[in-house]
Amino acid sequence: MEDKEKNTSELLQLIVIQNNNEMITVDQIKHSLDERGFAVLLAIATLPICLPIPAPPGFTTVFAIPLFIFSVQMICGMRAPWIPQWLARKAIRKKTLDKLINKITPWLRKIERHLHPRLTYISVHAWERIIGLFSFIFSISIALPIPLINFLPGWGILIMSLGLLSKDGLTIFAGMIVGTIGVGIALIIVALLWMGVPIPYLHPAD
Repeated sequence: MEDKEKNTSELLQLIVIQNNNEMITVDQIKHSLDERGFAVLLAIATLPICLPIPAPPGFTTVFAIPLFIFSVQMICGMRAPWIPQWLARKAIRKKTLDKLINKITPWLRKIERHLHPRLTYISVHAWERIIGLFSFIFSISIALPIPLINFLPGWGILIMSLGLLSKDGLTIFAGMIVGTIGVGIALIIVALLWMGVPIPYLHPAD
């Protein structure tokens, strides 16, 4: 019951504190989250996408895979996340996860100060299905191996996850708007590339 009183930033830090191994598997993360699994797993999967750090090509595509898996399950109305064995066995270094969480925590705390239950007449289960649909759409944009178009859709999913954890419908709507803007930008860039228009940041001057 104590976990229900903790906010997302505290839960993420507890994942690192409570695991003593050098490597932390996806399955260990899932079991440490209990019933808050979907929202926090989505948040964790988007952490590397939400940080404005240089990344190799295909980096965001890898993180889009679990987002697709969780989004489909949410759309289908599953009560708890199911993780395929090949993904459950995947592990991340504890130091790497700790570094990601420490970088994102100041941003999370700024958002969390404004979170409180709103639009609670819509059930959490209904919100999960709605978020699943938007997350699936945003994940398509995240999966595209084009620099800088993944940032806003990633933040859209993260903000929606925070809203779900706090039962804050207005924050969920804000996440939908942020992610939709990101998808719109991605569509424009893809259209320009298809028409052969050079994009400055994709074709830097020599």
